[in-house]
Amino acid sequence: MNPLTVGLGRALVVEDDRSWQLILTELLGDAGLVVDVADNYATALTTMRAASHRLAIVDLSLGGVDHHNRDGLRVIEALQKLDPGCTAVLLTGFATVEIAVSAMKDYGAYTSLRKEKFRRSQFRTLVQEILVDVRRPAADPEGDVGGSEEVGATSVPGGAQVLVVEDDAGWQAIFLELLSDAGHRTQLCRSYGEAIGLFKRQSFDLAVVDLSLASFATSDDNVDGMRVLAASQVAGVPAIVVSGMASPQDAERIYQEFGAFAFLEKQSFSRKAFRQTVYDAINMAAIPSPLDVLTTREGEVFELLAQGMTNKVIAGQLVISPNTVKRHLKAIFAKLEVNTRAAAVAKGAGSRV
Repeated sequence: MNPLTVGLGRALVVEDDRSWQLILTELLGDAGLVVDVADNYATALTTMRAASHRLAIVDLSLGGVDHHNRDGLRVIEALQKLDPGCTAVLLTGFATVEIAVSAMKDYGAYTSLRKEKFRRSQFRTLVQEILVDVRRPAADPEGDVGGSEEVGATSVPGGAQVLVVEDDAGWQAIFLELLSDAGHRTQLCRSYGEAIGLFKRQSFDLAVVDLSLASFATSDDNVDGMRVLAASQVAGVPAIVVSGMASPQDAERIYQEFGAFAFLEKQSFSRKAFRQTVYDAINMAAIPSPLDVLTTREGEVFELLAQGMTNKVIAGQLVISPNTVKRHLKAIFAKLEVNTRAAAVAKGAGSRV
């Protein structure tokens, strides 16, 4: 038994399939936890009220053959009220991406796992991460709740905060080593759902993203990495793509549509090149953009201006009057210290690379 897990208490398995009950009970028991099992919502409530738990593994559908049953979400919601110190993990074979994201964002689940992609070794690693997290002092306001691993957060003052979105444990270890050696604080996550939750809760200086992630889609249809890039773009976080699954069209899209800082192929990965790319991305991001002085609405006007739209089209796109567009343009020109539309676009171009 791992000494880190001794005395961590109880785990709750909420699952109506007997075979999965046995698998999860075995793995959680090996981790040093006493396991309680419930096979429906009512029994889960009774078990929650009888004892507190450190960890709960909850199946989404607890209705037997009714695959539309969503009682697992009700269980996770109840955990927040009855046992707020318990960390919930959704494990299911029927969830869509939207349900998985909702479980984490709306119901507070730590992460969501697919049964058909279940791997015992990965599950053991996940449980170990959670058990290490729950051993942190309760008063620590920086405690991680996002299903990721924070490394060296206070060991190197001034280091950047980097989010690594990668579902392969070997590559996670490589990124962790390189980023930690460079003095950066690193958080690891494995999926699109985990990543967008972290973007909403925390600030990052850089994202390192694989394109093909643990997903609810088939491998051929997996575009979750692209979704992470879109979320990174919205959050204003520069992104480095490191992937072995990309066509020339994907590479063009990565740069043109999502504004990625760099794309590195795993097949020709160079540690030296990666370190230099990370350094460049973080330091270039630290340079103030001339567009930072614009308000949110002025920024929206500028984006459309940069696309060559007329005042009338901009007004229609933003549902404002042409006179309001003119006022915003006047303010933009004054802040950027230019006199023409072309000059404004040229001055802002550096920040759009």
